[in-house]
Amino acid sequence: MNVSEVARITGALLFRPTPHADERGFFSRTFDAEVAREAGIDPAGFAQDSLSRSVRGVVRGLHVRRGAGEAKLVRCSYGSIFDVIVDLRPMSPTYGNWESFELRDAEQVSLYVPAGCAHGFQALTDPADVSYRIDRPHDPSEDVSIAFDDPELAIPWPLPVTTMSQRDQRALPLADAAKLLQ
Repeated sequence: MNVSEVARITGALLFRPTPHADERGFFSRTFDAEVAREAGIDPAGFAQDSLSRSVRGVVRGLHVRRGAGEAKLVRCSYGSIFDVIVDLRPMSPTYGNWESFELRDAEQVSLYVPAGCAHGFQALTDPADVSYRIDRPHDPSEDVSIAFDDPELAIPWPLPVTTMSQRDQRALPLADAAKLLQ
């Protein structure tokens, strides 16, 4: 498994496994505790695994948590997604930067999203399954949603948005969300 830093987001990492393909399909190690440890992530620090399934065009996010934040390891286990991370850590040298990736099931790449960074994605396939490994139990009272189409971020989402949750439809502009995170 190859680990690389995300240049525009300090502390974000991409874990690229080597899927082994043959006539049956493929096999891929999607998490390795020793590799995580060598990359500076405590593998025992994860508290919860979750899975979402989305239809093509759905946008989930941009989500971030107040308080201690929430670090997560994100992977598209089926289909493909346009995945986005936004650095909202005030003391970070990459504060305000965002980066996007296409995560695909054929590659099984995992993105490590540091606490204090917002995360969201758009499903590019129907369906797209996204697996999350989160470092602390979810507390809805700490949730903050940032408008996916915030003009300050100007993220070029690749597809027209088909569906969003009510929470995401009511998401805050980036400036208002940043105030809540201070």
